[in-house]
Amino acid sequence: MSSFAPTEQRLAVTCRLQPAFPREPAVLVRLVKHLYKRVHDDANALLKPWGISHPEYNILMMLYGTEGYTLNPSQLAEAAGEKSANITRLADRLCDKGLIERTASDEDRRKVSLSLSRRGLAMIDDFMPAICALLERQTAGLKPTETAQLERLLKKFLDQLERD
Repeated sequence: MSSFAPTEQRLAVTCRLQPAFPREPAVLVRLVKHLYKRVHDDANALLKPWGISHPEYNILMMLYGTEGYTLNPSQLAEAAGEKSANITRLADRLCDKGLIERTASDEDRRKVSLSLSRRGLAMIDDFMPAICALLERQTAGLKPTETAQLERLLKKFLDQLERD
């Protein structure tokens, strides 16, 4: 039985009690949430030996994917899809672990830059094979055409949410 089956059963009850309830959109939104939890849990389990969490991994990867490995906290919050308060907390933890460095601007001491440290770069090189294998496992049931189609559809879904 699928781990999503109980959610579908609850949606069926909701639809019976509220005939105007839009089942299909509700299924999509709940599937996204369900997928996020599973991806998050799998990543946390994989990253445990490196002593970082999935949100910390996301911060490291947003910096890694940026020229110069440096962003200010606002840019990092936007890139990682995190709230500013979470960025501060995550950045503090990553700084304490020596994985990123916080630098004040010479022109304006209130402006801060966050950059990957050498240790952070080394950790990314170390965990990258395991991350690649996880990503391959997570999408192994999809054909390349299905993966491309799912990407297009999810981007379309996101675009609609961002317009509202």
